[in-house]
Amino acid sequence: MGSNIARYLMKYGAGKVTVLDNLSEGKIENIQPFLDEPNFEFINGDICDSETCRKACDGVDYISHQAALGSVPRSLATPLLTNEANVTGFLNMLTAAKDAKVKRFVYASSSSVYGDSQKLPKVEEHIGDPLSPYAASKFVNEVYAGVYALNYGIEVVGLRYFNIFGPNQKPDGPYAAVIPLFMDALLKGESPFINGDGEQSRDFTFVENAVQANIRGMFSQVEGAAGKVYNIAFGERTTVNELYFNLKDLVGSDVNPTYRDPRQGDVIDSLADISKAKAFLAYNPQVNIKDGLEVTLKWFAENHGNTATD
Repeated sequence: MGSNIARYLMKYGAGKVTVLDNLSEGKIENIQPFLDEPNFEFINGDICDSETCRKACDGVDYISHQAALGSVPRSLATPLLTNEANVTGFLNMLTAAKDAKVKRFVYASSSSVYGDSQKLPKVEEHIGDPLSPYAASKFVNEVYAGVYALNYGIEVVGLRYFNIFGPNQKPDGPYAAVIPLFMDALLKGESPFINGDGEQSRDFTFVENAVQANIRGMFSQVEGAAGKVYNIAFGERTTVNELYFNLKDLVGSDVNPTYRDPRQGDVIDSLADISKAKAFLAYNPQVNIKDGLEVTLKWFAENHGNTATD
């Protein structure tokens, strides 16, 4: 997310763009084209350090907070690390933003806050109990953002992402997301794992749609836009099986997936109602899953090799 937002801001003439990242998840290569630009600054630092956060916020008008330790399985394995990055780190940034008197603080929440709620589509006002430390940390972000808005007057906008995918998403590591994992396996001619029966569904959302939401979240002047949390998705549901076999056709592969036990902490079905974001942010997702997968697959083939069709 961060590198795609930075690319958009640089492309469309932002006065100055400052990126804060400890590179534990992201790669410097994703922002390499901008490092020598006079209106671009990169700070190699950690949001868990409050002084670093204050430095990053100095002179900044708008903040897009994307930093977090993602992944439900990782949060189950390392709940304290998840809390440190996602809660303490978030609070450090929120406090630094308040002290720097930023105009607006846009932050990444997650559809995981819907937890065990079975209602479809997901509507912002109706959530369930969190199913993982990651989900709990994102819910706490929303609570703290609301408390800071109430008590300190800082303008906050929360974005509940629904399964974002796209270029710059890494396929390596034990906590990689499903789409880069599938693409990496198919391009190598290997069989990827599908957790459970594959009939669980998600509202897969191309990264450009989420970038648009961040920009609109920063600048929306619609009365009442600030202080709310919004679903950010495309508004369509796709099963994991459908996702895989669509990718299989795009690659031209004959490899079938390997099914294994369901993953602890996962929700079964997810579909977003995005009418609130449309009303208050003028959010209008332009790229559907099919087109997004084609763009992303091309990027993966160019950047991670395509041994299946070489």
